Amino acid sequence: MEHRFGHRPGFPLGIEEELLLVDGETLRPANVASELVQSLTPRSGVIMNDLYEALIETSTPVVDNAPEGVRVLSALRDQLRDAGATFFGGGLHPYVAFGEVTHVESERYQDIRHEMRGLVSRTPTAALHVHVGMPDPETAIVACNRMRVHLPLLQALAAQSPFWFGHDSGLASARSTIFRSFPRSIVPQAFRDWEHYQDVIRWSVETADIPDYTYLWWDIRPSPNLGTVEIRAMDAQSRMGSVAGLAALVHALAVGCALGEEEVAPPTEGIMESSFRAARDGIEATIWWRGALRPIREVGADALALARPYARDLDGEDALEEVERILRDGGGADRMRAAHATGGMDEVLARLVAESVEPYASTQTTSPSRSQS
Repeated sequence: MEHRFGHRPGFPLGIEEELLLVDGETLRPANVASELVQSLTPRSGVIMNDLYEALIETSTPVVDNAPEGVRVLSALRDQLRDAGATFFGGGLHPYVAFGEVTHVESERYQDIRHEMRGLVSRTPTAALHVHVGMPDPETAIVACNRMRVHLPLLQALAAQSPFWFGHDSGLASARSTIFRSFPRSIVPQAFRDWEHYQDVIRWSVETADIPDYTYLWWDIRPSPNLGTVEIRAMDAQSRMGSVAGLAALVHALAVGCALGEEEVAPPTEGIMESSFRAARDGIEATIWWRGALRPIREVGADALALARPYARDLDGEDALEEVERILRDGGGADRMRAAHATGGMDEVLARLVAESVEPYASTQTTSPSRSQS
């Protein structure tokens, strides 16, 4: 298998976020992604289509650290807004009818639609993806294996989709459960080595009759074409500060894993169980960590202690303050439920849109009390 691991020195970073497009007045889905993509030429980074016309994806170029990447993403949000787009970050649109979708007319997405059928005709899902460059294939496999145990924590921290189809789902991340119904949407097994990974990819591609590994929608995967390990388990975020904090945590943990940090992980089935618990309960979840079910806030404190020395070297330590804030005050799902209690679904949508256009600097310095979260 051809790859680009080691193409750039060190452990570079890339961040992708999917944003939900809405009408500026009604805040209902706006099917204008293709129009925006054709009309915009970013100075840095990329604005592109995804599967749905009410969903748009932005991504950074290769950057050195999370703050640098988030400055690019923030500029891309500004460019979308200047073009007249209204949007928000979050795992799902909280108030749409089942099946209220328009698909992008491209060969790849039409193939996915043919394969998935009703699964992709329910509602768009929006995620935050973080890529960490790896120096060689074997290091990528080691880092991928070791990062799997951190996926439930990352999912809990990023949970921002409690509502679906106008109702409270009872989950902190309804997006993850909808996406989990797709084939090949799993926590992958631990691989013995690069050869084992390639063998699994060959079997997966042949048995699924798919073009390549990019149709394997694992929560984490090596991405040979990019030379990265890609973490895909997180809801999209409204606050840019949250994007920065989560990306900085992923970056630091992935580098630590590549350089020898390793936690004792349960079998893949156990990680999947913790993944569900994290999606269900968010910051209030208990997940399997260091031999027992432990509260997310304890797991998060341990992960921050592991990550901080690496984040310091990567110039991402300040961004971790947002992770501390989430652990202390609650995450996006908590804010959305608080907004709903105050003003119903209209307030939820207004909060999502307002947070999604906050300047990056203000999200770094704002630390609301629990009553505001």
